[in-house]
Amino acid sequence: MTATIVIQFFDLAFRIYIWMIIIRVILSWFPVPSGELFRTVYRFIYELTEPVLAFFRKILPSIAMGSMGLDLSPIIVIFVLEILRYCLVSIIIRLVFACF
Repeated sequence: MTATIVIQFFDLAFRIYIWMIIIRVILSWFPVPSGELFRTVYRFIYELTEPVLAFFRKILPSIAMGSMGLDLSPIIVIFVLEILRYCLVSIIIRLVFACF
């Protein structure tokens, strides 16, 4: 029973972080609204996702497309997080079944 809770916790944490990255990408297409609530939410999402995205941006720079650049780091981060989530859940399941 506790293994199920641990698996659900990690699964939910990874999914929430992935959705935060997706929301950040969508928000980056629009100017930051003037309302304090929107700025607070935007800053919160930015501060939680930027360290991971910045790390991958160093590895994979933006692709030049005319006068603009295409940042592929969110796609790579989501891909890596999905792999980590799958591996972590698989390891926990194997550890639980190895105990029985």
